[in-house]
Amino acid sequence: MEKYYIRGGNRLSGEVFIPSAKNSVLPIIACSILSREDIEICNCPSLSDIEHMMGIIVRLGGRAQLKDGTLFINNRDLLSGPVSAELTGCIRSSVFILGPILGRFGKASVSYPGGCEIGLRPIDLHISGLKSLGVRVREEGGMIDCEAPSLTGNTVSLDFPSVGATENIMMAAVMAKGRTVILNAAREPEIVDLQGFINRIGGRVHGAGSGTIVIDGVKTLGGGRYCPIADRIVAGTILCAGAITGGDVTVTNMYAENLGAVTGKLSVAGCGVYIYDDRIRVVAPERVRAVSKIETQPYPGFPTDMQPQFTALMATAEGTGIVCENLFENRFKYTVQLNKLGADITVKDRTAVVRGVGRLAGAPVAAEDLRGGAALVVAALRCEGVTEISGVRHIERGYDRLDAVLSSLGADIKGC
Repeated sequence: MEKYYIRGGNRLSGEVFIPSAKNSVLPIIACSILSREDIEICNCPSLSDIEHMMGIIVRLGGRAQLKDGTLFINNRDLLSGPVSAELTGCIRSSVFILGPILGRFGKASVSYPGGCEIGLRPIDLHISGLKSLGVRVREEGGMIDCEAPSLTGNTVSLDFPSVGATENIMMAAVMAKGRTVILNAAREPEIVDLQGFINRIGGRVHGAGSGTIVIDGVKTLGGGRYCPIADRIVAGTILCAGAITGGDVTVTNMYAENLGAVTGKLSVAGCGVYIYDDRIRVVAPERVRAVSKIETQPYPGFPTDMQPQFTALMATAEGTGIVCENLFENRFKYTVQLNKLGADITVKDRTAVVRGVGRLAGAPVAAEDLRGGAALVVAALRCEGVTEISGVRHIERGYDRLDAVLSSLGADIKGC
């Protein structure tokens, strides 16, 4: 799909089932490299990022098929050949395969990963962590060449609680000799989910969700079926879409503890937030209030992946809010497109001042990254007239049939 056409003004209402989290499924696919047995991942969305990761598995000799929401994987015949830029250039998460390939084969050669251009996302923490486990690393010609005839557990202290580095080190350590301890580990729910998957297939990991993760190496892993957590970013996006239209939207298969920072800000903005066992309902006023300040932080702080969507919501709020982006220096690029719709957003360095306006007007805009594209969709739902959003391929990296989901809630949106 190339474009969305959205006629704003419809109030959204209804329920949406939230599928498994992209940011859980991707490292789980990578981790499956460590197993020679059949693995099934349930409630799996159809996303281009997931298709790319499946493609890497297939090119290395494994089998991966997504059918009716279940992803079937078998890596019995996987080989340790080089993973070229052709395979890694479209997806940042391709770096996750480094740890598992090392864990299984003792060597790996992977091209530098691609992904959205939202700022520098160096993999230095990945590399230094792997070196602590005995990996020899050579970076040359755009490739990361690693060798570790015998991975050995060690204590790894991260300078920053990087999600990707934490996950890569966890996966490399699963079949290393002895015990590995990761200090200052990332605490995101997706880290806990990866631990759950590893333990489901026979690994020994504990401590995920805290700042210290302990991995005791095992010799082999089995297979099995695993259901990852729901995608908290998709859920948050749907709730923001409902809120900007003064709607009444419920997300199901979603546990509130994983979305607390977002629902907390929605409450401050004047929305009614109702928490049930596995669902969250948000009832919004006709026009939300501005939130005085939002700062992105590692979990459990406000997620950087929800910053653009919430900024779009604030664009039509009553009052002025300040948004501080502490993780990615280029994450405000999308605001140029929001201003084309009539938003009043001023950006300086990593801070955006959002002055709420009474109305937005449809216009042609372009999605240039995943979450910035989602922000344009949220804003378009409030626009007068039709908004044409190009670059939908970026949005499809993280949202499964977003046009159909929003249509089911009453939005006037068409894709082509």
